[in-house]
This record gives sequence, structure tokens and C-alpha cells, in this order.
Amino acid sequence: MEVIKIKDLSKSFKLYQDKPNTLKERALRTNKNTHRSLDILKNINLSINKGEMVALIGHNGSGKSTLLKLLTKIIYPNKGDIKIEGRVSSLLELGAGFHPDFTGMENIFMNASIFGLTKKEIELKVDDIISFSELEEFIHNPVRTYSSGMYMRLAFAVAINIEPDILLVDEVLAVGDASFQRKCLNRIKELKNAGKTIVLVTHDHGVVERMCDRAIWLHNGEVKNDGHPKDVVNEYLRYLADRDQEKESKQIQSQTHSEEELAENIVEEESASSHSVDMKRWGTKEVKIMKMAVVSEDVSNHIYSESGLKLIIDYTSNLVDMSSVVFGIAIHTLDKVRVYGTNTQIESISRKKISRKGRVELYFPQLNLIEGDYSIDIAVHDETGKMFDYITDAVNIRVLSEVHDVGYCRIPHKWTFTEGEGN
Repeated sequence: MEVIKIKDLSKSFKLYQDKPNTLKERALRTNKNTHRSLDILKNINLSINKGEMVALIGHNGSGKSTLLKLLTKIIYPNKGDIKIEGRVSSLLELGAGFHPDFTGMENIFMNASIFGLTKKEIELKVDDIISFSELEEFIHNPVRTYSSGMYMRLAFAVAINIEPDILLVDEVLAVGDASFQRKCLNRIKELKNAGKTIVLVTHDHGVVERMCDRAIWLHNGEVKNDGHPKDVVNEYLRYLADRDQEKESKQIQSQTHSEEELAENIVEEESASSHSVDMKRWGTKEVKIMKMAVVSEDVSNHIYSESGLKLIIDYTSNLVDMSSVVFGIAIHTLDKVRVYGTNTQIESISRKKISRKGRVELYFPQLNLIEGDYSIDIAVHDETGKMFDYITDAVNIRVLSEVHDVGYCRIPHKWTFTEGEGN
């Protein structure tokens, strides 16, 4: 059953040039064209079914947030039609629907009433909203005194407690501490399991692949791809890698080699295979991976499943504050099945003392992978998902094992036989 139907949807905004500052200037220039039209969305046709969790991905300015605003009727299209079945709850800009001079409690009633709840319905839910937000101490303070994280807690608590049929979320989960982000994602999972429809704008591709049924890639206001999350994300990442590689090629052609570029061509020896950074990659390079190496108990990149593995990453950065920098890895088979992924944010690893140039080491006491060939992606990004450096297939390893079981990982277990029991 379709709960969202979008047909021939287009949206543009006027960009004013030489905007008049005075009434006289306005009067004298009424017949002059002082603006141009910027097309944000172009002839979008989409339908979303009841119970689907759909991710909107794409670079900034591709039209993702504009589409959500159109679905919530904050703005209206220049052309096309939108049909929605059911109660809609949304989390868009931080603090949208809140009055800064009202208390948290007053904003709960105001915000929930905007979503269509009566005063009696809100009174029945207000305790759950406050409890989920964890803002009991501050609920009677004006929200202008709240931090951005506190804003997000209150907004999310209201949005998910009004029992929506459709939840629209625009990247606001990037705000707040890691434990509350996990709490929010768990609540979104509960809504999904309850058959609610969820449309999510995010740059966290791990969330897209783990939680979503479908991903839509918007590019320059048009649907570039719509399908299985893994397929869409991989195509998007390939596009970003190709784009960044093209930019780097142009820069290299127009500039002489810098000392940093020369340094990257120096491959230092490690006790295991060491890799210079010339693989397919993308990101802003505000934090840059300079070199990585796999260190194992063996002398090659052949690693026994039962043995340990250490991954070493050397990096440099031009950021002043490194406290929000996240390091992560993903292990996948050669046919791109992801078997494991983690990062310092997921594991709540403190990064307050990270220097602007240094080394990160990740140690696996026991790898526990089924024998076969694997590749490791390495990523550095911030807590909002902004990618500094992502290297695809940064390290290749071959895992050997004396036990030829099947699957992707070897789960520790024990077989026991007992005489005289059973039928």
C-alpha cells in the first residue's frame, strides 16, 4: 500500500542578485530582472509503501532536505503533486517548531499540537516524552538555554511519541552524544518493526545499509538511483571516488609535487605488508591517511583465523580540534559482502587527546574469519558523517584455517556428547 506518492514534482528558488536596500531602489527597479531561478528538484516521481524505511542520500545541495520539507508542507512545489496517507511526524532543522523563549514543557505542548494532538492526548504522553529526552532537570527552563544536543533530545522525544504513521528525519541524529544516538536509532528500529514508514536523510552509509529497505540517491535534483541500499550506496561511493580522483588529477597537473606528495611515495618497511596510499579514495583530506600496514604473527598477508591481527594507520591533519574525528574500518569479501565494521564513535572511544599527526592501532586478538580472501576499507570522518578520507580496499588479506567450515566468521563453540540421554 502506497502511503507517499510523488508525481512530476519540481521545486525551484529565486536567487536575487544586487538586492535593493531601500524603498527607492525597489521602486526604480520593479521592471528589472534581479534574480535567477535555481532548480532544486526536477520532475521527481516516487512512491513509498507502508512499512518501508527509505534513505535519501547524495551530496549537500542535491535536494534531499528540500524533498522532506515538501513532504511536511513547510514549503510547496512549483509543479507536481504529493499525496500522503497517515499522520506525519518530522525532525528537520534543529529546533524547528520550538519557540526559544518558551520552556521545554511549553514547547512540548506547542510542538505536539502542531503535529495534530489534542491537549488531552499530549497530557497522556508528556511523561514519556520527558523521560525519553532525559531533560527532567531542565524541562521548565527556556529552550534558548539548551545546547544543540538538548534541543535534539526534546525534538526527537516529541516526534517519536506522537505515534506517527510516517516519520521524516533529516540528519538531526548527528547531534548529541553517542549513547543518545544509539537510543534514537533503537527507537527508530522499534517504529520500523511496528510497521511505520520512515524516510531518513543521512550521510551515515552504515545506517543506510544496516537499517533501510531501500535507498534513493538524489543528484542535482534528480533521482540518480533507487534500489537496494547496498547497491545504491556502492554506486554513490564510486561516483565520489571518481570525482575526487578527477579533482586530484587536475591539481597534480597544475601544481608541482609538494613535500607531502613526495613523502607519500616513500614506502616504509613493516614486519608485514605495508601499503602506500594510492588506492581509490575520496574525502575532504582535512584528516589524511598517510600509510597503513597489517601486522600479524606471520610474515606475509596470509593470516590464520585463530591468530591475531594489528592494523596500523598513520595520519596527519590540518584540523585545530580533533575531538570529533572518528576512525573506522570495514572488512568485506572480494565480492563486497561486509562481514564486520566498527569505528571509534560506535565504541565510545575517547578522542579528546588525539594529536594532529600520529598513529592509530586496531588490534584483533583473534580474527575468527572463515578462510578466504578479504579486503579492508579504512575511513576517517567526523561525528556528523562528513568524510575526511575513505580508502576502498586499502588492505587485502588472505585468511587460512585448519577448520574448513562455511559462512563468514567462526563463532566460538563447543560440541558435547552425553551417553544415555535423549529419546
